[in-house]
Amino acid sequence: MPNVLHALLEHLNLEQIETNLFRGVSESMGPPRVFGGQVIGQALIAALRTVEDRPCHSLHGYFLRPGDPAIPIVYEVDRIRDGGSFTTRRVVAVQRGEAIFSMSASFQVVEAGLSHQSAMPDVPMPESLPTEAEAMEGRLDEIPEHMREMMNRERPIEMRRIEKTDFFSSEKKPPFQHVWFRSSELLSDDPALHQCLLAYASDMGILSTCMLPHGRSFMSGMMTASLDHAMWFHRPFRFDEWILFAQDSPASAGARGFNRGTMFTQDGTLIASVAQEGLIRDVSGG
Repeated sequence: MPNVLHALLEHLNLEQIETNLFRGVSESMGPPRVFGGQVIGQALIAALRTVEDRPCHSLHGYFLRPGDPAIPIVYEVDRIRDGGSFTTRRVVAVQRGEAIFSMSASFQVVEAGLSHQSAMPDVPMPESLPTEAEAMEGRLDEIPEHMREMMNRERPIEMRRIEKTDFFSSEKKPPFQHVWFRSSELLSDDPALHQCLLAYASDMGILSTCMLPHGRSFMSGMMTASLDHAMWFHRPFRFDEWILFAQDSPASAGARGFNRGTMFTQDGTLIASVAQEGLIRDVSGG
């Protein structure tokens, strides 16, 4: 297993410090704040540690303060309800005595029922698309020196973008994008691990969708931050197999952008849906 994937799994493997209390550390990703997907994944792990034999079917979280990657995060789990079919948990992530993230999550026993789904978009398969390294070839000189290491580093999650991404372009584009992703190596069969990694990845780039029709990005004078994040798990899946993350943005207003996403396995099975609103504040002064 590559060191980068092992490191990610170590960051998601929380230390239990007391009943309903867990502690996690952060990975260094360049920016001076904790990656939102990491907090979502760790909060879900904390909740799952208090639930037996029930996968998560939905989570709803709010980002309250920027997290400091230099200090641990403490996750406090409130066991709100243990019902016959559903279990409910509330998780608060704390640093320096203040909440930085709160999340409610619901878990359900596995049961059969009515089933339908939307069709997967007709897009190229991942094997036909360039890797991130191939897509970046010849373009590193366009990236500011202080960001090159972050943009060119080895990643625990392999990604193949269908639409070309250029954070320095002012070209206005339709508010949608499609990305294939999967873990860089095989994982264990633990369903909780696969759910937490998918939750982690669900915050990777989705906020940029709402800026596409404006020709803007975090590189063009925009202050950006995830505000809230919701996710629904529909069907079982493996994170070490290709997953299509189809994203769109119906609206932006009030310095906030709303984004949606649907996730499909390579055979077209809809496995999860995501919704996120984020801050997109213009601080360019232009």
